[in-house]
Amino acid sequence: MGAIEISDQEFTQFQRFIFDVAGISLSPSKKILVSGRLAKRLQQCQMASYGEYFRLLTSGAEPRETQTAVDLLTTNETYFFREPKHFEALRQQATAARGSGKPFRVWSAASSSGEEAYSIAMVLADCLESRPWEVVGSDLSTRVLARARAAHYPAERITNIPKSYLQRFCLRGVDDQEGTLLIDRNLRNRVQFTQVNLNTALPALGVFDIIFLRNVMIYFNGETKRQVVARVLSMLKPGGHFYIGHSESLQGINNDVRLVAPSIYLKP
Repeated sequence: MGAIEISDQEFTQFQRFIFDVAGISLSPSKKILVSGRLAKRLQQCQMASYGEYFRLLTSGAEPRETQTAVDLLTTNETYFFREPKHFEALRQQATAARGSGKPFRVWSAASSSGEEAYSIAMVLADCLESRPWEVVGSDLSTRVLARARAAHYPAERITNIPKSYLQRFCLRGVDDQEGTLLIDRNLRNRVQFTQVNLNTALPALGVFDIIFLRNVMIYFNGETKRQVVARVLSMLKPGGHFYIGHSESLQGINNDVRLVAPSIYLKP
């Protein structure tokens, strides 16, 4: 059976689908990406067209299949200690908070397969000494959340992890696990992962000292950005910090926080 082509009409249907579910705006240039990511699923479901698969998703008959499609269509590029200056700032803020007895809480709001959340946890474990701390990682995709909970990564992903952290918080695979890396159980147990759709009302996660929402807004249109940022900031403590990607900006999106360093905002 040859490759099934996706028509412009079918692509438009999937653009609307992922926007309605996740608030993600797919440009026309993503047509090949959509067809590529769904092609194998069409074969597995023995379907002859993307339109037939779309009708299955919107029928409500297979809610698990809807989640599968969302997992396939959401982009999840991440790595340890991405944008290192953010982790230098995190280190300073965590060190300054060392004296308080309340748990220091950080939310990785689009944690993908967990590298960002574990990077945060390594810094907090290093800086906070006896002060309690918590890291929450969340994502829309159940597929990447399963990988995050497993905390088992290819060894080539470790390039940016400081050597001292590699020794303290990571276990190198041996024998049949050679070429892989496992996050140490003690650190792993301090990070909680949960499914969150930022495009809907947020669950009761509590409030946070720092929230990372990095390299996510690029997938949203202007109104969705405003709604998502307002929702997320409602869970940031006064005096807390909000981190976004270096290529992103809150200009015209939100005035409730003020810029204090490149792509780092403070909530008064």
